[in-house]
Amino acid sequence: MFTGRSCGVLLHPTSLPGDGGIGTLGEEAHHFVDLLAAMGMSFWQVLPLTPPACGNSPYSAFSAFAGNPLLIDLKQLVREGDLPGDFSVGRFAEDRVDFGAVGDFKQDALHQAATAFFAAGRNARMEEFWHFCNTTSWLHDYALFMALKRRYKGMSWHQWPTGTALLKAGVYEKASEELGPEIGAQKYMQWQFFRQWRTLRNHAASRGIGLVGDIPIFVAYDSADVWCNRGNFLLDAKGRPTFVAGVPPDYFSSTGQLWGNPLYDWERLERDGYGWWIERFRHLLSQFDGLRIDHFRGFDAAWHVPADHSTAEHGTWVKGAGESFFDSVHAALGRLQIIAEDLGVITPEVQALLESCGYPGMKVLQFAFDSGPDNPYLPHNHVKNCVVYTGTHDNDTSLGWYRSLPPTLRHEVREYIGCLDGDVVSGMLRTALMSVADTVILPFQDLLGLPSEARMNVPGTVAGNWSWRFSWGIVPRHLGTSLAEMLERYGRLKTQLS
Repeated sequence: MFTGRSCGVLLHPTSLPGDGGIGTLGEEAHHFVDLLAAMGMSFWQVLPLTPPACGNSPYSAFSAFAGNPLLIDLKQLVREGDLPGDFSVGRFAEDRVDFGAVGDFKQDALHQAATAFFAAGRNARMEEFWHFCNTTSWLHDYALFMALKRRYKGMSWHQWPTGTALLKAGVYEKASEELGPEIGAQKYMQWQFFRQWRTLRNHAASRGIGLVGDIPIFVAYDSADVWCNRGNFLLDAKGRPTFVAGVPPDYFSSTGQLWGNPLYDWERLERDGYGWWIERFRHLLSQFDGLRIDHFRGFDAAWHVPADHSTAEHGTWVKGAGESFFDSVHAALGRLQIIAEDLGVITPEVQALLESCGYPGMKVLQFAFDSGPDNPYLPHNHVKNCVVYTGTHDNDTSLGWYRSLPPTLRHEVREYIGCLDGDVVSGMLRTALMSVADTVILPFQDLLGLPSEARMNVPGTVAGNWSWRFSWGIVPRHLGTSLAEMLERYGRLKTQLS
């Protein structure tokens, strides 16, 4: 998938335009696929589609398997009769996602739709629903977890009564019976999410667009994954983490990044043949044509921070599963279409693991201009087996990044890419597309030439992230044609590869 010259676009579905305060998997997503096809693109890369927990981050989710209910297109539920014909999807800001207001409104609407669906009784759609329930192994654990979170007013599972938190004998069965209606509603939401995603994926395939997902190495502590599989993680007898994940001080933060995720008990997972991880890969590969592994280096070694520390400065590197893990995954699933996020300080051991897997790593142009001609992110140092980005979801837009540079570094950027001050973003795009690298993926914000206000995330912060949305009004009518011309010029046009 990532061999041969090609190009894709990075955009999370929540950033799509439309009514209802948040992008969905509905009509606007299909229009975006059509735009990508008109550009001659090969891929659409998204962030994790899982239900966000802490800080609305898709990298901190209530489940590594479930879909985000906020992405469900309510208009489709109206067309199917689960919501009344006069139902309004609500009036919200169009340029940002207000996760609190949108979340409350949409959860109420989805519960209303679920009630109507079950009241309709047995029919063809009900048969489809029950087939989904009976063939989805992780579904009941997740639905029960979310039902219990509603019972306990959103509290983290470790704050629930001890018997429920630690799943003492009989609790699972009793709670499953008591919370039946809410569990049914949660399963209905997942069924609707995955059927809408399947429709979108089929449309993308019909237009020649591959879908690239994102698999965070770590999962959230407050998740069904940890609650139901505590033995897979480094927890104490009360279910609390002994160490949490992060990274040491780096480009993004002088005190490191304290992510707070629980860390894996790799010895326990290895004894189980890495079954939980293999099922996670299998599930995501049923949704996507390829995956980006976030924080790939964590499979070689992870930064373990004592759980009571307030920053990530004083952790230690602890060896991970390494090559044996990927050997097991490949034996079960075959060779995977993977992009490895290998940014930051990469040791020879991590590089060796990456080479043994054969996965392409990432080259981000915004990291290329601050350390001389040997900088590995500079295009003259690229290799074919890598994926070039102008920036990622964790970076400023290229325009915002350039404007933040000191004058001497701005001059260096202009001299390297050969452009005037007002043409830097298009120059960055051309520089990426000219690279010898097989694959280029460009943030949609950079294709639109947008400033810092369109940034998706600032690492190490909580407020204001993940909420940017675009409108069709800011998309130039000629964008499809002009991008197709650029891709053709640099040998990346989709039709050239067909």
